Amino acid sequence: MLLDPPCPRALVRDLHPLPSGPATLRSAVGKGTALTFALTLGLALLPAQSAAQSTAQSAAQSTAQSAAQSTAQAPAQAAAQAAATSEMRMNRTIETLEAGHPVFGLFTENLSLANARALATSQLDFIFIDMEHSPFDMATLRTFLLGMQDVRTVAAQGHPQMRVTPIVRIPMNGREPMQWAIKQVLDMGAFGIMVPFVDTREEALAVIQSMRYPQPRGSTIAAPLGQRGSSPGIASWLWGVPDYGQRADTWPLNPRGDLLAVLQIESPLGVENIEEIITVPGVGAIFIGPADLALQYGLPGSHPEVVAAIDRVLGACLRHDVPCGLTTNAGNVEDRLAQGFRFVTVGYWGDSGISAGTSNALDVARRASGRDGREDR
Repeated sequence: MLLDPPCPRALVRDLHPLPSGPATLRSAVGKGTALTFALTLGLALLPAQSAAQSTAQSAAQSTAQSAAQSTAQAPAQAAAQAAATSEMRMNRTIETLEAGHPVFGLFTENLSLANARALATSQLDFIFIDMEHSPFDMATLRTFLLGMQDVRTVAAQGHPQMRVTPIVRIPMNGREPMQWAIKQVLDMGAFGIMVPFVDTREEALAVIQSMRYPQPRGSTIAAPLGQRGSSPGIASWLWGVPDYGQRADTWPLNPRGDLLAVLQIESPLGVENIEEIITVPGVGAIFIGPADLALQYGLPGSHPEVVAAIDRVLGACLRHDVPCGLTTNAGNVEDRLAQGFRFVTVGYWGDSGISAGTSNALDVARRASGRDGREDR
């Protein structure tokens, strides 16, 4: 026959025999009731505790698996990013020129961090940091160049290429000793050198040699012989690449090179020798200084002789496929681009980022060149 299950109190009594006596009995019964409640509650909580432990264990296992997967994927992702960076050109101005587009920039002598930030996030392709007519201060230049490396942009694009290329104009003319100045500027991380008043082939050659490291034995591009001394620590850090020594060479002599040698033609002698100057291997661009050129001729800038000199330099550049530059503004930039100038400034001094006039000229230039969208940014 089936028996009724014992009541909780009977179960408690079986487990804990009740002593005799009224007071003792009441105490024991109270304890038994408490024990019964505890046992019942414990039995009820067991499934919940078990589920919680199971959930916690599952979460821990999932986290461990995700961490293991991330750890396994990290080297592959790092390798892929390193490979992409190794194939990428660090000098975006060169990249844009190679794509067949003209490039636009301005001169600035304001080396404040505020100006660096404003210029680094602009629509410009390059800036000429003018140290010809302003203090030649390497500590300030180093800080300014670091300020131009926009970390948010680097994170978003996944590589360290600067959006705006910094090129430094040194104070020495082509005929003056300049190797020490070029070495210091490049060691700070500049992507190019502009040299004023280059008048002869020998002066152009000296610029290229000062910018180049000596090449490995057996190199097919060993000449012109590089004379730059080795101290790439700061520049390599700023560029964000492990192979700075291979990239820090003059383009287009070295197709992989990311350094631009920009030579200024500012005298009748430079105009006369333009063919010899422009054919020195490693010359990246020619930039005409119209104000100094007119001053050297002793004539107004609009005089036919000065205009003819500018046309002569531009013609040589077009024949040898070397980018030619000139200062422009919103009123004449479209005409200059139509003439064949591909390396133009659209503003001057840029004391506080991009002025309204510079912005207007840049807009005109980008529209005229078909670069008014952001697809090439």
